[in-house]
Order: sequence, then structure tokens, then C-alpha cells
Amino acid sequence: MSYDLLAFDPAVVADGDFPAWWDEQSQWSEDHSYDDPDVTTPDLRSFYGELIQAFPPMNGPDAVTDEDLRRDPELESRMTDYSIGTSLVYGTFSWSQARTARAAFTMLAAKHGVAVALVSDDASILRPQRTPAR
Repeated sequence: MSYDLLAFDPAVVADGDFPAWWDEQSQWSEDHSYDDPDVTTPDLRSFYGELIQAFPPMNGPDAVTDEDLRRDPELESRMTDYSIGTSLVYGTFSWSQARTARAAFTMLAAKHGVAVALVSDDASILRPQRTPAR
């Protein structure tokens, strides 16, 4: 079992439509690799880029290497399996990292203006605060 969190572009789906949208997205049927951050939105790419500083990916172009693990054995407990779609970043964390992962995930989501679905908690959706127009 894992602790799962989802970040997504808040413009792509309303809360009421989220269950059907997520069901479709979780079929992983987009025509690209799901470990490449270049396929997603700029905001989600920035979010992911900061998140992997604390929770490095297991796979893909940014994956932890054997040399990284030799230098820092504690990395292994924070390694995360990410699936990246055109409008989402899904993270599968170790349960031992759940509290820290949720805090980092939600803080960075707010910073980068992306929404979060607390998949392994109560499936609630957290949306970014809107900033007033200038």
C-alpha cells in the first residue's frame, strides 16, 4: 500500500465532475510516457520540480541513481513513484512519509497554483486561493 496524492490543473475539472474525470485519467491512456515532466503544464512542471527536491522520483529522467543512493542512503525512504499526465502529477509515497509528503505537496501546490486531491485520505479537493485582479 502507498500514500497517494494528486496535483492537477484546477481549470480542467470542477469538483462535481472530478470522480468521472479522475476515473478516465487513471486509465493512463494518454499517448506519452508518464514519467516525463515535459508533457504537463508549466505550473505542474514547476510544482514537480520543487517537490522532487524532497521526494525524488524512482523512474524517469530525474530518477535517483545508484550513485545518489550510495552518497545518501536516506534517499531511498523518500523515493516516490510519479505518474505525470498533461494536466496532472500523481505521487505514490511510502506510508512512512505520509505526513511530510502531504505537507510538502499541499504547500507547493498552493505556491504554484495547482489543485490537490487527497486520494489516500478523504479524497477531498484543495483548490488554490484566487488572487485579486490587478
